[in-house]
Amino acid sequence: MRKISATIITYNEEKNIERCLKSLQGIADEIIVVDSFSNDNTINICEKYNVKIFQNPFEGYSAQKRFAISKSSFDFILSLDADEALSEELKNSILDFKKNNEFDAYQCNRITNFCGSWIKHGGWYPDKQLRLWNKQSGDWNNSKIHEKVELNTNVKPGQLKGDLLHYSYYTIEEYITQLNKFSNLKADELIRKGKKANVFLLLFKPFIKFVINYFLKLGFLDGYYGFVLGVSSAYATFITYVKLNYKLKNK
Repeated sequence: MRKISATIITYNEEKNIERCLKSLQGIADEIIVVDSFSNDNTINICEKYNVKIFQNPFEGYSAQKRFAISKSSFDFILSLDADEALSEELKNSILDFKKNNEFDAYQCNRITNFCGSWIKHGGWYPDKQLRLWNKQSGDWNNSKIHEKVELNTNVKPGQLKGDLLHYSYYTIEEYITQLNKFSNLKADELIRKGKKANVFLLLFKPFIKFVINYFLKLGFLDGYYGFVLGVSSAYATFITYVKLNYKLKNK
């Protein structure tokens, strides 16, 4: 039977980490938590479980997740964020994999809980995530935002049944704070790629983003929060290009 090393990175995740750890019980053969010196109860909660805990300064999401992998004992890595948990169907699918695996990597669908509501449209679902793979077959990329595992050439992922449950935002305030943070990272990423900002992008990119997410991707079916997310995604696009333009002019 295949053995799995589960990896989680944390910083002040006391309201999320226990749910994540509970979902890994009976699934992971070891759990590795890499913490960026939390000052809440994150570590105390982790110590209640059979977890290997490491403290490491945060130098980026990908770097932190690579550090976690370096502490793993087994070839197969199951990477979760602290605000994620395995659904029952996904647990069963991973247990099946441990007995009869066909691929060196697996992806699953992720569904997000936004302010108490599960978001099923608007480009938020199915949010395919590659989270289970042989560490010899791929590694985290160097993106500052929305980091992902890049597989070696000719490695094709299988699909796990069940959803990865993502408890992303409890309040609108949290979401707005994260939008501001991610728009900064996205602007930096665009600069790294040599992108420019102009009036056309400022005017039309946000509008196009709203039309795609709210209408074409059926965000309106998620009701009130579908509209909120449609508008805020357009705003996030707008503010990203505003910041890009500002950063380029003030280099």
